Amino acid sequence: MTNPTPTVTLLTRAGCGLCGIALAQLETICGDFGLPVHTVDVDEAAVSNPGLRAEYGDRLPVVLLDGREHSYFDVDEPRLRADLSRFAGRGGK
Repeated sequence: MTNPTPTVTLLTRAGCGLCGIALAQLETICGDFGLPVHTVDVDEAAVSNPGLRAEYGDRLPVVLLDGREHSYFDVDEPRLRADLSRFAGRGGK
């Protein structure tokens, strides 16, 4: 059986101003769906997964939905809400 709860992950790095803005937006959006926001610092993750920084490190922040790229630089709020609504089978709270 698959897990019906979507996972939202923000790829970030220390000192990234846009990443802080994206995190605040995601916390609001995901909070409406009762979901946590996971964060991954691509520089810290490079120790065990250098491909992550190589793939995404020059266009942070990146939002992943269930491990797939959803948006980068800016949070695509309407699209994310629509996708989370479909996933949950309902609208946001």
